[in-house]
Amino acid sequence: MTLHPIRTGFALGSVVGLWHLAWAGLVAVGWAKPLLDFVLWMHFLQFSVSVQPFDAGRAAVLVAVTFGAGFALGALFAAVWNRLQGSAAAPARKIA
Repeated sequence: MTLHPIRTGFALGSVVGLWHLAWAGLVAVGWAKPLLDFVLWMHFLQFSVSVQPFDAGRAAVLVAVTFGAGFALGALFAAVWNRLQGSAAAPARKIA
């Protein structure tokens, strides 16, 4: 089975981009701090975290950068996967 690097990159980029878009939405409606407090609590962690006010420009940068990083990692993963699949399919050479 081979993976298409562009499609795989787009899929992973979309997942991480949408995840960060959801985070930006939580910041916008004021639910980010309570969520962070809960996540820290259930991991037995206690330290002070502050969430800055929502800024649409910063949110756009966050989503774009995480999409780009996810795309690059997905494409790299697909290329490595395809390379490993190709070498696994090749018969092993016998050395006498």
